[in-house]
Amino acid sequence: MIDNAKFGNTHPTVLVVDDSPENLTILGELLQPFYKVRVANRGERALRAAGSAPRPDLILLDVMMPEMDGYAVIERLRAAPETRDIPVIFITAMAETEDETRGLALGAVDYITKPIRPAIVLARVRAHLELKQARDRLADQNDWLEHEVACRMRENLLIQDLGVRALACLAETRDTDTGLHILRTQAYVEILANALRGHERFKDALAGAKLDMIVKAAPLHDIGKVGIPDTILLKPGKLTPEEYQIMQAHPVIGAAAVAKAMQQASADAADLAPGQAAGAFSFLQVAQEISIAHHEKWNGSGYPRGLAGDAIPVSARLMALADVYDALICRRVYKTPILPDEAFAIICDGRATHFDPDVVDAFVAHRGEFEAVATRFADSHREQAVEARS
Repeated sequence: MIDNAKFGNTHPTVLVVDDSPENLTILGELLQPFYKVRVANRGERALRAAGSAPRPDLILLDVMMPEMDGYAVIERLRAAPETRDIPVIFITAMAETEDETRGLALGAVDYITKPIRPAIVLARVRAHLELKQARDRLADQNDWLEHEVACRMRENLLIQDLGVRALACLAETRDTDTGLHILRTQAYVEILANALRGHERFKDALAGAKLDMIVKAAPLHDIGKVGIPDTILLKPGKLTPEEYQIMQAHPVIGAAAVAKAMQQASADAADLAPGQAAGAFSFLQVAQEISIAHHEKWNGSGYPRGLAGDAIPVSARLMALADVYDALICRRVYKTPILPDEAFAIICDGRATHFDPDVVDAFVAHRGEFEAVATRFADSHREQAVEARS
């Protein structure tokens, strides 16, 4: 029997379409003890009824009708999003196989031939309403599952973002930078990445999820600073050559930490299906390349590996400019901030020497957005005063 609770604690609605008043009366009297019955004696009226409340759960549709026959009606029903899923049973006096084949091909779920046999009609109607109920229940469950999966994915991404931010902030607590340095540099990287995503030299490296991974991994660029002694990291003056050499180790320390995390995670992911952990490992790989290469320079004079030109990962090239720009305009324990115009000039002077020329061009084109980010996430005077005393 039909579970009427599924239909809002009411009887399912059956729309009967037939140009014969006699047939409408017969079918109406047969179905009314069990279902809510609506009737229409023309194709256009049937379409209006199917699209209005209460929308039918099943349609019994006569094939041979004037003006618009049943075939034309079902084609219109299937073309409209609000009616395409309503099951249709053809009622016809025709018994040719090709007629049934045509109707089924257009989307009918069944055929009932005239003269009408009440037991057959009730059995067919009940069966198809139960099938519709099962499909609706399955669709509801699928919708719920998709919603739950989407919620879990958002939760996992939020946890990932918070974890990345926490690790980055941990590194920053050992330095003189504030957590706002993380937000600023991440925003700068995002501006550059979006500006270059359609560029011939960058489109592959920034395609699809790659761009988002780069932006999300940007806060980990200085994670290796946790391995630098405070006497060097917090030194207010110029570093000695020996101290600078130690400071230059922080990209390698950060990359090694990420590599170790991937190694340990590989063991944990051994039981996962192929591809399940791919996203996480891809993200860590991006974090690793940003960490180890963001101090490389376009002309090969950077560190730790002396990479040059396109040998430097795109993610690190974006990070390099973002990091230097922020260092220029913000206070550090070893320097005072400089004005935006001066920072702009220094970045431009580094075109094709320190920085990828196309990345500098993107910076120039979006200078206003950089300055807006710097203003939005500016360190407070109190924080700058603390840094100055450090």
